[in-house]
Amino acid sequence: MTNLSVRKFLAAAAAMACLSFAPLAQSAIPASNLPDFTDLVDKVGPAVVNIRTTTRITSSGAGSGGQHGAPGMGDGDMSEFFRRFFGIPLPQAPHGDDRGDQGDHGGSPDQSDNGDGEANNGVGSGFILSADGYVMTNAHVVDDADNIYVTLTDKREFKAKLIGVDDRTDIAVVKIDASSLPTVTIGDSNKVRVGEWVVAIGSPFGLDNTVTAGIVSAKGRETGDYLPFIQTDAAVNPGNSGGPLINMQGEVIGINSQIYSRTGGFMGIAFAIPIDDAMRVADQLETTGKVVRGRIAVSIGEVTKDVADSLGLPHAEGALVSSVEPGGPADKAGLQPGDIILKFNGVAVDTDTDLPRMVGDTKPGTQATVTYWRKGQSRDVPITVVQTQPDKTAKADAQQAPPPKPRPSNSLGVTVSDLSADQIKSLKLRTGGVQVEAVDGPAARVGLAKGDIILRVGDTDVSSAKQFEQLTAHLDPKKMVAVLVRRGENTQFVPIKPRGQGK
Repeated sequence: MTNLSVRKFLAAAAAMACLSFAPLAQSAIPASNLPDFTDLVDKVGPAVVNIRTTTRITSSGAGSGGQHGAPGMGDGDMSEFFRRFFGIPLPQAPHGDDRGDQGDHGGSPDQSDNGDGEANNGVGSGFILSADGYVMTNAHVVDDADNIYVTLTDKREFKAKLIGVDDRTDIAVVKIDASSLPTVTIGDSNKVRVGEWVVAIGSPFGLDNTVTAGIVSAKGRETGDYLPFIQTDAAVNPGNSGGPLINMQGEVIGINSQIYSRTGGFMGIAFAIPIDDAMRVADQLETTGKVVRGRIAVSIGEVTKDVADSLGLPHAEGALVSSVEPGGPADKAGLQPGDIILKFNGVAVDTDTDLPRMVGDTKPGTQATVTYWRKGQSRDVPITVVQTQPDKTAKADAQQAPPPKPRPSNSLGVTVSDLSADQIKSLKLRTGGVQVEAVDGPAARVGLAKGDIILRVGDTDVSSAKQFEQLTAHLDPKKMVAVLVRRGENTQFVPIKPRGQGK
């Protein structure tokens, strides 16, 4: 093929390529079908604030270990990252003094007459609830702060007053001396749907009014805290804490509070406190400066499927009573360790984490009805809710009886001994029990240990070692049996699969 022919061939191929790709370009998804967050940010952004906290330092240098940059950023790798990829120095937290909106934002930390000053303690986010200056944030944002500064989007900085903190829900309310402020619109977190678009606004690493977007990944996510969380994949990093999670209507549906991370940075999973729960707390903080909750004085645990099956419960639901405080509301109502609370005031307790919220939201002095499961039957009992008090640790000063000689292990793989009258009295046991002396096989596999107290096998209370041996002599090796075990102050069912004869 001549050079001329080659050139003609290539020209024809290029023309064909242009024709073949033209329809593909025309069929691309129009940009108008993608979510547009600009109006939403214009609406909500002015009501989102930066919160900076400081601690006092002396002129001698005590306490001078405060941060000189955004929290979570060292002077090493992160500084180099910003320098190489953005050409900017490490972001610095804003500075100001004690003069409200007249503060010098470019100055050094303020110095008092005695030579003392301030060191930056941390940076977080918040949002304005009312035009007269009430601001909501996370409790951990303002923890251990001597001074709290709130910076608006128009760069005015105010020294804030702490109104109240609730560590249990991680909610705090602060107040700045201002008026006619922009405010957020509060939404309904109960209407949040998994998969809907959401936006987070805050100050990650001290970068004010950063906007990130994502979707709601899950609802009612239990993380071991008092409240269930909204899970999202909107990028949230240190400094976003306390900022709002916003739906596409521009309503706040949650407070960005936690991230799941193995590095300290965002890994695609973030958690927000539902705004309905947060507002109930904030209302009490604004009114009284504290949160009053109800309690019935029980410790609870999870009801697993094995426990439910072995006790004849149709579903693995409810809250297992592991201990009852002597003289408390639950004790007076007759609740016992091993009971499973199924309903509180007629509302189903789906998981053990539901009950503390139900009771906590009940006004102290209210008489409620508790539905519980015991020995194959559900029962109702009235109970008077009291006000939450600091937890008390009760330690039994029991005299240990000399351990008897171990007897041959039974089908559960546990050797037990009788409890003395003093032990029963000091442990406040209603129906007696037996003490574990040695374990092997099935009992060892589920974690039973010497010193545990066995109170019940299945639905039968245990009162002596002889009775225990009789109960365990005829257990079906094909079925799990729920053994009610007390360890320290906690009581829970432990499902054990008995071994067959001769094993």
